[in-house]
Amino acid sequence: MDHTTLTVLTSFVAVTAIAVVIQMGILIGLFVSMRKTSAQVLALAASIESRAVPALDAANSILVDSRGRMTEIVSNLAAVSSSLRSQVDRFDSTFSDAMDRTRRQVIRADDLVSRTIDHVEETTEVLHQGVIGPVRSVAGLVQGLTVGIDTFFKLTRKFPRRERAPVSQDEELFI
Repeated sequence: MDHTTLTVLTSFVAVTAIAVVIQMGILIGLFVSMRKTSAQVLALAASIESRAVPALDAANSILVDSRGRMTEIVSNLAAVSSSLRSQVDRFDSTFSDAMDRTRRQVIRADDLVSRTIDHVEETTEVLHQGVIGPVRSVAGLVQGLTVGIDTFFKLTRKFPRRERAPVSQDEELFI
């Protein structure tokens, strides 16, 4: 082989050796860095595990202890809901019945008041025709007789008589 080829080959081997040494240095650096990071992650994991495991155990024991209570609470809520629903249904039927009865009583009271007013009007009309009309007729007759008698006696008297005050309608109705 010739000398230049040998030199090129030697230089190529030297450059390759240097590159391999540099790669080895980088890999050693990565290894050391990964080892430090791994140690930190393991320490962090141990810390988290030491804190989280008791909390998780406590949460698990709370869930286990409260499972029976939660079941009881849910069943109690279902019973209360059912009872409340039946009470509301009963109240609704009672309230509807009371409203129907009240409506019927109001209608009866309205009919009673209407009939009473009709009777009062009829009674007033009968009273007016049966009592007040004849009283007025009698009062008119009495007044006519009084005027006639007064006129008769006026002619027989020598002294003029004083005029009487007009009789009010209330006095006219007085019997």
